[in-house]
Amino acid sequence: MAKRSPARGESDLFAAQAEQTRRREAPLADRMRPQTLEEFVGQAHLVGPGRLLRDMIEGQRLHSLILWGPPGCGKTTLALLVAGRTQANFVHFSAVLSGVRELREIIEEAKEQQRLHGRKTILFVDEIHRFNKAQQDAFLPYVEDGTVTLIGATTENPSFEVISPLLSRTSVLVFEPLPLEAITQLLERALQDPERGLGKYGLSIAPEALQFLADYARGDARLGLNALESAADLAAVRKVTAIDLPLVEEAAQHRALLYDKGGDEHYNIISAFIKSMRGSDPDAAVYWMMRMLEAGEDPLFVVRRMVIFAAEDIGNADPRALQVAVAAKDALHFVGMPEGRIPLAQAATYLASAPKSNASYKAMLAAAADVKEHGPLPVPLHLRNAPTPLMKGLGYGSGYKYAHDFEGHHVEQQHLPDTLKERRYYQPSEEGDERSIKERLNRWRREPR
Repeated sequence: MAKRSPARGESDLFAAQAEQTRRREAPLADRMRPQTLEEFVGQAHLVGPGRLLRDMIEGQRLHSLILWGPPGCGKTTLALLVAGRTQANFVHFSAVLSGVRELREIIEEAKEQQRLHGRKTILFVDEIHRFNKAQQDAFLPYVEDGTVTLIGATTENPSFEVISPLLSRTSVLVFEPLPLEAITQLLERALQDPERGLGKYGLSIAPEALQFLADYARGDARLGLNALESAADLAAVRKVTAIDLPLVEEAAQHRALLYDKGGDEHYNIISAFIKSMRGSDPDAAVYWMMRMLEAGEDPLFVVRRMVIFAAEDIGNADPRALQVAVAAKDALHFVGMPEGRIPLAQAATYLASAPKSNASYKAMLAAAADVKEHGPLPVPLHLRNAPTPLMKGLGYGSGYKYAHDFEGHHVEQQHLPDTLKERRYYQPSEEGDERSIKERLNRWRREPR
């Protein structure tokens, strides 16, 4: 005998019961996800009164969006709230678990929803940056014709990770890490809420423990709530209801710094490191260096940047800077990590504190431009080597002046090709050792030819 399918009412009841069970067993961060715009905290620049996203939602004129921001700042939550507020059909599509085949099925369902019920479909694509170019191309026609309203969430810079045609059809909204007061508010709400949170357990938390959790979250609500839930579990095991500082420190002892070695934050932090050295700020330089090293960055990557910096940004204003950077590289190889951090810190603070000049770097760029523009100009005859009688007969080496035969070991003669004979690529600055180099060169350049 065929198995009877449940009636519509029974099916809805089973679905509701399943959802209630899932919610009870879900992690605290999921259970405490805001259910209304009024509950949503943070991102006031997007959802505050009179702001772009709130006006779009309340005016029911939503269009495709890319939500860009760090983990745990509310991107998924806001997408869910948008769908609920606009009464649209909401489809959660994971770039990690799904592909183009699943997308086609969603598109067909979206067309049915529009045709039968007049309902729009919001397609929420989590971690959209994980789709390759061809997969992202698959969205284009359906975003273009309005079959779906695309909301893509990403922790990576959309400029690099989302294809240009898709970017041109969406608005990019930038989310910020949640401020300390927002994280604190969410933690307190989770402790007090008896339905979705921990309120039914009668837990209390010491002010310093709450402060620690808010600091620990670093703008990531999920991280803070997960740590609070771990602390509540420890409290239950130990049969205590007061959460103190040692308990939350134990629960949160394995926090990982926000730093994706292949992602946008990687480039942000190395940029901050270099610009801090260039700006002669040794405190900031060593801070950003330690941010990288503590997050697991390859120390050789860091020291390579210091070697380049020493030549590019300090140059001859302090020629010892390059020696210090290379010595730090050798010391790192010799002693390894973690002690290798010590010579790296010495090098970073030395480079940041050194006088700065990019004159040699600018000379390189100017000379390279002339090489590209003028091609392989001939070497002046007097500079050419003449190892054979034939070459001597052709004038190779004729008229060359040997500098060491002259007073001060300097003699004025042309060393550049005729086309470029008046070029001055290297213009030393007044900083550090380059001041004396500039005086010497100016003296030589004033001497008659």
